Amino acid sequence: MTLQQLKYVIEVAGRGSMNEAAKRLFISQPSLSNAIRDLEEEIGITIFERTNKGISLSKEGAEFLSYARQVVEQAELLENRYLGAKPSPQHFSVSTQHYAFAVNAFVNLVRRHGQDEYEMALRETKTYEIIQDVKSLRSEIGILYLNEFNAKVMGRLLKDAGLVFNSLFIAKPHIFISIHNPLAKQSIVTIDQLHEYPYLSFEQGEYNSFHFSEEILSTLSHPKSIRVNDRATLFNLLIGLNGYTISTGVLSADLNGNEIIPVPLDCDESINVGWICHKDAALSKLGLAYVEELEKATAE
Repeated sequence: MTLQQLKYVIEVAGRGSMNEAAKRLFISQPSLSNAIRDLEEEIGITIFERTNKGISLSKEGAEFLSYARQVVEQAELLENRYLGAKPSPQHFSVSTQHYAFAVNAFVNLVRRHGQDEYEMALRETKTYEIIQDVKSLRSEIGILYLNEFNAKVMGRLLKDAGLVFNSLFIAKPHIFISIHNPLAKQSIVTIDQLHEYPYLSFEQGEYNSFHFSEEILSTLSHPKSIRVNDRATLFNLLIGLNGYTISTGVLSADLNGNEIIPVPLDCDESINVGWICHKDAALSKLGLAYVEELEKATAE
């Protein structure tokens, strides 16, 4: 087993593709595949499961990856300390539902832990894709919510994918609306009061199940309904059409300005927002640092 082989495994896991990893490593795809197979034969486990749809980490591979990352990080510390080597670019990816606090935490992570070179990814994406990203370790961490309605279905999906849910905070539902919306001056709003306003929600694509909705109370019917793909569009429609969406009530004035406000929604639901990760893979240094930033952002 060589340090180079460990770096190969880390790169392939991060890219989710032998071909893409080979391009980044400046070697041929067959050479990379052979190096990985030689390593698998030497240690007696299958690190990557290969199918017609591509590759994915096996359960044993996820555990191996966590050790490989630790070894490579320690080796780089030694090289930097005693050989004056240039630090390798840092890699980190997170997939998340559309939460401003997740972006705030990412900004703080880069500011506090970014080197001269880094390659990071922040994917605001669909619920099902978050689970798939973390399962395949395309992203190290995913951020989503559970509640009484979706917990059984989501819990089964997470278990089948080998993932664990870690709670960040539990929130009472709020609506996000423009400061010019007639409901903005109220201390609390009811579901009946929302009937005349356009309801905005995030598109879930092929997996558009009620259980994958980013918004609670997803089974309610709405006479006016608009689906969007990104947070900026949703916020523009909140302002331009006096629309509303249902979320946690956690907003960031730094990122979203002061035109959008949260107003409590009168219902008995609760939203358990948390982060998911692979249960067999220890978090990297940047993964641990990002969780710390998440906790700070949500505590504030």
